[in-house]
Amino acid sequence: MGRPRPEAGAVRPAAMTAGLPQFALKLAQTEAELRAAQALRYEVFVAELGGTGAMVDHEARLERDAFDPHFDHLLLLDRARAPDDQVVGVYRLLRGDRLEGPGRFYSEDEYDLGVLRASGRRLLELGRSCVHRDYRGGTAMYELWNGLADYVVRHGIEVVFGVASFHGTEPAALAQPLSLLHHRHLAPPDLRVRARESSFQRMDLVPEAEIDRRAAMLATPALIKAYLRLGGFVGEGAWIDHAFNTTDVCLVMDTTRMNPRQAGLYTRGRAR
Repeated sequence: MGRPRPEAGAVRPAAMTAGLPQFALKLAQTEAELRAAQALRYEVFVAELGGTGAMVDHEARLERDAFDPHFDHLLLLDRARAPDDQVVGVYRLLRGDRLEGPGRFYSEDEYDLGVLRASGRRLLELGRSCVHRDYRGGTAMYELWNGLADYVVRHGIEVVFGVASFHGTEPAALAQPLSLLHHRHLAPPDLRVRARESSFQRMDLVPEAEIDRRAAMLATPALIKAYLRLGGFVGEGAWIDHAFNTTDVCLVMDTTRMNPRQAGLYTRGRAR
């Protein structure tokens, strides 16, 4: 269970950036490739951001959990690096037609996904997205989005969703960006998932008229802004995740409502 289809494991050359790095995209097919993804996740989510979890292996420096065997793991490789250190970006992907293994989506610990589950549409959950610190601010994230776009088209995905995080667990410090998301980007009823009551945090902390939009956008992580530019929405309420030292929001995107111009920028037309 959880291994990618054979055709999906083939490496596809990706765009070059001024000759270097030498990017390529693939889905993990071997235990070594999965461990490489978990190693990068450890460096970002544990070493950098202070997260933890029941299955985190600090000795081996692997960030892992019980869901990993059931997901596809999209890898961004830099072939210019040493053979055992080529994974510089990852995305974790779980399709709705593969829930017989885990029994639920990872996000369901934090959000009630009933409205999506009942829709009958083809769903794809995204998670554990991260890029090596040396590749941030360049084209690495765009390359990962290209691979994601290919995956969405190949599997006929209609709705993409997943949690994304703000660093820290103090809502007052995030009042501006959370309020902006609630007032300007709340999902319509047919996509409006809701944070579970056990750690529900209201996002309408500042009246819309009092939001400093510039400050709010500066405080919003780049990944969240990218989803919003594509036409994505947020669910109702945030979730405080003390284990990962984050405040999470659930992003939801209907692929039929994507912003065509922005989609072209991120996917170079692959999702059309």
